[in-house]
This record gives sequence, C-alpha cells and structure tokens, in this order.
Amino acid sequence: MRVLISLCLGSYLCLPVPLCGQNLSPVEARIVRAVDSLGPGAIGLLERTVNVNSGTFNPVGVRRVGELFQAELDALGFATRLIPMDSVARGPHLFAERTGRGPRLLLIGHLDTVFEEDSPFQRFERLDARVARGPGTEDMKGGNVVVILALQALRAAGVLDGVSATVAFTGDEEDTGDPLTISRRDLVEAARRSRYALGFEGGVGGTGTATVARRGFTGWRLSVRATTGHSSLIFRPEFGYGALFELARILDDFRTELVGEAYLTFNPGVALGGASAEFDPMGGRGSVTGKTNIIPETAVAIGDLRTVSIAQRELTKERMRAIVARHLPGTAADIEFEDSSPPMDPKPANYELLASLNRVSLDLGYGPVAAVDPAQRGAADISFVAADVPAALDGLGVVGDGGHTVTETVDLTTIPFMAKRAALLIYRLSREGEMP
Repeated sequence: MRVLISLCLGSYLCLPVPLCGQNLSPVEARIVRAVDSLGPGAIGLLERTVNVNSGTFNPVGVRRVGELFQAELDALGFATRLIPMDSVARGPHLFAERTGRGPRLLLIGHLDTVFEEDSPFQRFERLDARVARGPGTEDMKGGNVVVILALQALRAAGVLDGVSATVAFTGDEEDTGDPLTISRRDLVEAARRSRYALGFEGGVGGTGTATVARRGFTGWRLSVRATTGHSSLIFRPEFGYGALFELARILDDFRTELVGEAYLTFNPGVALGGASAEFDPMGGRGSVTGKTNIIPETAVAIGDLRTVSIAQRELTKERMRAIVARHLPGTAADIEFEDSSPPMDPKPANYELLASLNRVSLDLGYGPVAAVDPAQRGAADISFVAADVPAALDGLGVVGDGGHTVTETVDLTTIPFMAKRAALLIYRLSREGEMP
C-alpha cells in the first residue's frame, strides 16, 4: 500500500511526497537518493548560467553558456562539441554523445533566451527558498539543468555507462536561424540515429502533464491586386471592387469557413492597402499610399497558421488557396506559405512513451501524468525531429511562470522532482529488451 501526503508550497504547486511503498528497484532507489544529494549543486549551476546573458542575437553569450554546460557533460564522460552557426548568424549548438548498451535517446534543450544584452532583466534572484526569478530560469536553462542533474544521478548510481544518449542544446530555439537546412541539420541527423526524443521545455499545467503533440508554425502572405480608378466608379463592371474589399472578403471567408476546427488557428497579424502597400517582415513595419477618392489598387496581409499535424496543415493550405481563388470582379489575389516549425503529430507511440513516464511517476509516488492540450503548446525544437524518431515526448523540464517576460520565475523544488522522473525514465528506456 502506498501512502501519500501533499507538500503544498503556497499557491504555486502541490508536490505529492511518498511516505512508503515506492515501486522502485534498489538501483532506482539509489538514483533517487543521488538526485537529492546533488540537488543543491544543480541550483548553483542554474544561477551561473542564468547570470550569463544568452539572448539569441548574442552569440558570444550563447557560447559562454554552452561552455558551462559543456564542462558538466565533459565531466560525465560525454564526447562534446560546440557546433558553430556563424553561417546563419546565430550562436553555437552544444552536442554531446555517449554510447551504452541500450537504445539511443535524444535529450533536447536550448541555450538561448529571448532577453538580449540591452534587456534590464539580466540576473538570477532568489525570491524565497522556493522561487527564483531570472532570464531563462524556466525557459529553458532550468530544463537544461534537469538534464544534467538526471545524468549526474545516473552516474552516481553506477548506471550511466548503460545509457546511449545524445544531448542537444541548440543556440537559437527562440529565433531559429535560416536556412533550416543548416540550423537544424545536426538535430535532425541526431534524431535519425535515435529511438526516443525527450524534450525538456517547461511543463505546462504543472508537474502532472507532458507533451505528446505541439502545433507547428507556418507563415503566410496574402497579396491582392485590383483595377484602380476614380472612387465614384467602384463596383462598375470595368472597375470592379478594389483591393480592400477583396482583402476583406478573403479574410472574412477564412473566418467563416475555417474557424472551429480543433487545434487550427490562423491570424492575420498585419493588413495594409491603398494605392500602394509594402511590408517589411524583418523590420515589422510597412507603408501605404492612397486617397479616399481612388479605388485601392494593392493590399497585403501577413499572418500565421498553426496546426497539430502535417495533414491538417496541408489540407488547410488547400482550403485557404481555394478561398483566395474566388476573386471579386476586377481583382486578383494569391497566397504564399512558408513552413517554419513543423507540427509534432500526436502519434500513438508518443502516448506509449507518455505511459512509460506515467508508470515512473506512479512508482515514485508522484501521481499520474496526463497529456497536455496541444492548443497550449507552440512550436519547439522537438517539433523538428518528432517525425524522425519512433516516439517523442516534451514538457519534461521545470515548472515556472512568466516565461518570455521580465517576471519569469522557476519553482526550484521542481528541479529535483523532474530530474528524478527523467532519470528513471532514461534508465528504464535504456534497459529495453534486457532480461528482468
């Protein structure tokens, strides 16, 4: 019989604490004890890495943070390398490998944050015994620390040599370098040699969830052209409806025909129209010219499309193209798509991997782990590799609040909590196929 109490830490999080009867082997019990003994050092590592600015556009800082984590992985016997990404104007990726007896695992994190060198948010700060604030504490230097702590515990328990793992901490997750064929080449190649991909982005919904699916990101640009003339002539057959009515027609048809499908969203973030209209996507600004007495000749809208599967993405593209093709008289329009982060499909094998994590959590006395709603998850590095591995699971990192804002915090108690689950999951996956 397992008896549990809940350790409630204010209103922030309630952690189940096992009192007895954990379903762990002697080796697994050693792993858990090792996490407890190594935990204070993990918090120190988090503080050191947070105090180094590693905004995506600060490649020097990204490298320095990579070097801090590289030293930890070197000490664990991994073969490490910092892979330059100068050709895509980004900081380096940190990759580390070791080979054991079991199936290869790909452990994914990232070194960069959204806070650049000119941000006022730069330092690790303990708010109390439980909570710390700082850039990247939750997204995702805290998740990287969970990876390191889990691996350190496996070594302390004498079982790391049985693990085949590739650790991949990218340097540009927050703003991926182009082209993707360069910036994500090494990650994809590592995935194709792995059986499982485990992502350590922060948990959404607390410690009781993990991610089996993430929505992908596709950009789109809608361009409209029309016959211009004096405004008093609009709607006549020889002049038609003008570019702005056609733009409005298309966007409203998107709304009426596509809204409501599960996990599908599309957002026109910018719309411009007039005698001329131009938009600079890199600068995030545009310009228009026109007059009230001129039929608008040009219109443009820029937006995003988010889907939970490649099939949903491609079908939605076709439906959007069909809507665009229904031109109002006197107008023409086309739409272009640019796929960025692919979706992480909720395939059955991901749910099987979630079931393995759930068994680990129950055996620890931590309670069940459920799949988080994909609508709560955006794109991430695991999305680039989920199709290249038999199974993938994300959301294994720390729990915090205020990500991507100057109020970003981490619940420090979730570092050892999540590290124990990760370490036991890695250990069990690495022993697949062995005789009991």
